[in-house]
Amino acid sequence: MLIKNKKISIKKMLCLMAYYSIAYYLPESRKCFRLGKKIRGFLCKHIFQQCGKNVNIERKAWFGSGYKIEIGDYSGIGINAHIPSDTIIGKYVMMGPNCLILDVNHIIDNINEPMCFQGISARKQTIIDDDVWIGRDVKMTPGRHIHRGSVIGMGTILTKDFPEYSIVGGAPAKFIRSRKETVQES
Repeated sequence: MLIKNKKISIKKMLCLMAYYSIAYYLPESRKCFRLGKKIRGFLCKHIFQQCGKNVNIERKAWFGSGYKIEIGDYSGIGINAHIPSDTIIGKYVMMGPNCLILDVNHIIDNINEPMCFQGISARKQTIIDDDVWIGRDVKMTPGRHIHRGSVIGMGTILTKDFPEYSIVGGAPAKFIRSRKETVQES
């Protein structure tokens, strides 16, 4: 069987089938002695291109075939999250529920042709550096690079990249402050 011109191993295919038919529906990681977390983590070690230690793939996290997905140590993919192929997630990344990462967009450049006939853009890779916190319901346009130490606030629509240690939020995302700034005590 071919997926994007790459052969998929029988072991990976069996793990994908087990993930989407059983593990996908197991309780979230905080429940039932963390059994769901352990099973999903085990399966993803055989699905992803690279899977670190103590990862937390939450209930109903969707990642297609897992093609070219990397996740670092102590990182997680949130409940109901949607992660496309060719996504790199660093170490110590926290991701809230319902996050959506896009990898393509519609082409809309030609005003003389209906948009539905213009196709889609080339796929773009998303990179999430180490020590990042992505809040609940965050949506990302294709090709985002979330830099080290950043915090992406709940409900943010991330349409551009920000420097390291940024705290961003809003729709579209706006820079709020740097985590490097010292907080003055009152």
